[in-house]
Amino acid sequence: MSDNSITSRLYPTRIDIPAEARVQIVVLLNQTLAATSDLKTQAKQAHWNVKGTDFYQLHLLFDELAGELEEFIDLVAERITALGGYAFGTARAAASNSILPEYPLDILDGKDHVTALADRFALYAKHIREAIAKTDDLDDLDTADLYTEISRTIDKRLWFLEAHLQVAEIKEENGNNKAATTKTQKIPAAVK
Repeated sequence: MSDNSITSRLYPTRIDIPAEARVQIVVLLNQTLAATSDLKTQAKQAHWNVKGTDFYQLHLLFDELAGELEEFIDLVAERITALGGYAFGTARAAASNSILPEYPLDILDGKDHVTALADRFALYAKHIREAIAKTDDLDDLDTADLYTEISRTIDKRLWFLEAHLQVAEIKEENGNNKAATTKTQKIPAAVK
C-alpha cells in the first residue's frame, strides 16, 4: 500500500485485540486480499483461454478454482473490516500489491496453464501458511483459523493441479521410460 496513513488507520471498534496488533494483521490481510484477487483473475485467464484435448475438464476446473477464490476474497475483506481496518479490494490495489508474478498472457495449452497455476497456487499456499504463524503470534486465533481454512482448500487445489503434471514430470525424470510412471518421489530417511 502506497499510502501509509490509511494502511495504519483503524476505525473505532470494541474488538479486544490491541490496535498495534490489529494494524499488523490488517496489513497482512490486505496483502492476502491482493494476492487472492490476483490469483482469482489468473484462474479466470486460464479458464477463458485454455485449449487442447483436456479443454472441457480444465475449463471447468479453472472456473471452480476462481469461484472458490472469490469466496476467500469476501472472507478476507470482511475480516479486515471486522478488525477496524480498510479493505483495499480494487483491481489496481490487487495488481500493485500482489505477491504473485504476472500470469503469462500468451499461453493456450492446457498443460501450460496447469503449470502456471500450480506455480502460483504454491506461492500463495506458502504465503497463507506464513500468515497462519504470524496471526497466531499476534494472538489473533480467529484470523489464524480463517487462514487455516483457506490453506486446507488451497493445498487440496494445488494437489488437483499437480496431479495433471506428475506423471509427465516423472517420465521426464526417468528419460520417458513408460515403466517408470509409477515411481514416486523419494522420501528422506528422517521423514520415514
